[in-house]
Amino acid sequence: MLVISGGLVHSRNSPRAELRDIVIDGDTIVDLVVPGAVTSADAEIIDASRRLVIPGLINGHTHSHGGLSKGVGDLWSLEHLLNAAPWIGGSRATEHKHLAALINAVEHVEKGSTACYDLFFEFPAPTIDGMEAVASAYAKVGLRAVIAPMVADLTFYQSVPGLIDALPDDARDHVRNMRMGGADATIAALRDLAARWSHPTDRLRLGIAPTIPQHCTREFMVGCRDVAREHGLAMQTHISEPKYLSASSFKFAGMSMTGTMDACGIVGPWFSAAHAVWINETDMALLARKGAQVSHNAGSNLRLGSGIAAVREYLRHGVTVGIGTDGSASSDNQNMFEAMRYAAFVSRIRGLPPQEWVSTAEAFRMATEGSAHILGMQDFIGKIAKGYKADLVLLDLDTPNYMPLNNATNQLVLTEDGTAVDKVLIGGKLVVTGGRALGIDHAALAAQAQEAVERLSALNAQARRFTERIEPMVSNFCRGLADDEAMHALRRDIPPVGRCLHCGAAH
Repeated sequence: MLVISGGLVHSRNSPRAELRDIVIDGDTIVDLVVPGAVTSADAEIIDASRRLVIPGLINGHTHSHGGLSKGVGDLWSLEHLLNAAPWIGGSRATEHKHLAALINAVEHVEKGSTACYDLFFEFPAPTIDGMEAVASAYAKVGLRAVIAPMVADLTFYQSVPGLIDALPDDARDHVRNMRMGGADATIAALRDLAARWSHPTDRLRLGIAPTIPQHCTREFMVGCRDVAREHGLAMQTHISEPKYLSASSFKFAGMSMTGTMDACGIVGPWFSAAHAVWINETDMALLARKGAQVSHNAGSNLRLGSGIAAVREYLRHGVTVGIGTDGSASSDNQNMFEAMRYAAFVSRIRGLPPQEWVSTAEAFRMATEGSAHILGMQDFIGKIAKGYKADLVLLDLDTPNYMPLNNATNQLVLTEDGTAVDKVLIGGKLVVTGGRALGIDHAALAAQAQEAVERLSALNAQARRFTERIEPMVSNFCRGLADDEAMHALRRDIPPVGRCLHCGAAH
């Protein structure tokens, strides 16, 4: 038995939290009692005096491969990032995939997160070795995760209608020769992964992430759906992140991105939409009706200029909303305290009255219970309650963030930045103490990371020169799509008539 003793436990019912001892048996909370109620000499005690105890934050959307990609671009929107992907993430060996995931996991726990939904990418298709490299990194740190291979059978350039033809001849030939792993081979790899996945499902779950609808043929998405349903796997997809993708969806598939996923049988309680910024009321109602969730990634949406998601409208429709950071190539950190603050703040600049803003209590609930639902772990993480796993964060009340302690929930969202994290437990096991992940040599990890990026930079130099040369053309073309008639129709909630590039039928 383990007792977290003398701490202020976060509570919806008390602005300054409640003085309680948390009793843990194995990996599970079995009781919350008044301080000193447990007198057993056999109980291990963790002194939580002058600590605020909260449930571990849960990241609803990230990319572990971004662990080696912090700060790679500045004035970038999503098309810049996708165009740069060959040099940002190219040439990676298994050791680099493990290293990136380890950095990602360490940052999560040291900043108060205990679980994440990781859309991990390997080119040209997922591998057993790559997935195990990520899983072993998370297991080393203790982080819970859904690890969903991010897959596609079309390249970024193939996914944007007309883009390849708009490039100069030599660039056009080059991008036409780029290929993903092939639909059949990738589906076979996913099926093999699902059959061989042996990690405890309360710790490390397999998911599937057809990355963006336009990057996938209909047959490929149906294949992903079939593997997911056969094995009971969660699914997540980037939906309507920037304007150009929402606009081009009608050109590409004859319908919205959400409609495309639903037509493939993917939208359901097992499905979450990442970002979902440029989306209409019809699609919001569809997500709600099908029991799907949304990961609100406000920091990344700001970083890439993608827009501001209408979270209040999602909540009004009854959609479960979680919060994510996105990967470190597009948000530059894995700080869920910061992500909560962004989620609250961006709701306040849409011209709505204050009662329509996202409150601190709502932001905190999204980052815990909401994100737990996205991971499919809502029955055992996201709360401090009997029967839930002991995933706990102890925050030091002697840091300036809580001088004085006026309102715990407000200060968690409005002032906390991760610097008050003292201890973190996952499943009753201490994984962070004194703000540092146990068993991790930070100096050695930093040296490995620097050596890796220098080696990878040399290997990817040619790819970088090519993508930087075509970057202005790619950006201008994609931004043009954002202003075409399909986008105007989307704003009016009127689906434009087009011909589906997947099946050839009129919609």
